[in-house]
Amino acid sequence: MKKIIENSLEKSISYPAYRTLVKNLLDEGKSTGPNQSEDLLNYSLLNDKRMKRLDKTIKVSEETVAKLKEVKEPQTWLVLTEGWCGDAAQNLPVINKIAEENDNIQLKVVLRDENLPLMDAFLTNGGRSIPKLIALDKNNEVINTWGPRPATATKMVVDYKATHGSLDADFKKDLQIWYNKNKGINVQENIVALLK
Repeated sequence: MKKIIENSLEKSISYPAYRTLVKNLLDEGKSTGPNQSEDLLNYSLLNDKRMKRLDKTIKVSEETVAKLKEVKEPQTWLVLTEGWCGDAAQNLPVINKIAEENDNIQLKVVLRDENLPLMDAFLTNGGRSIPKLIALDKNNEVINTWGPRPATATKMVVDYKATHGSLDADFKKDLQIWYNKNKGINVQENIVALLK
């Protein structure tokens, strides 16, 4: 496991480098990942706009800042993501803002489909769900994990699947509306609860 984590860390990039990578690929008419399609490209274009807006508007709460001050030891937050993922577009900018609040926290980003051994070690209910945050201590031992969605959004997904069998376009629209109204607060609450 440690070798898999260290291999992915070697390939990781900063959040600003990830944002640039996504933008440069979009300029070429591509999305991240080996699979290219019009749908993935369109999701990526929409998500790039979302991330740009969130990068400017997300505010870290005073409660979150206070809790982050308790992190005295270096940590690395390694996040698996892809540019076409709607949940990643809503959550990664929030994670970045939280990490920026404490110099002991270093955010590193890797693409899921280029890091499948890492992804497969951190599945969610058997699936390669992203974003997936893996919090590591200074020895690259796993402290905790988070993802792919904040707790409230996860409950929305579970409840909808129980009633309707699968997620459809209506649900995905409702989920995006919830994200927009929540403004990253549920993500902050969840991440703060993981801090050691």
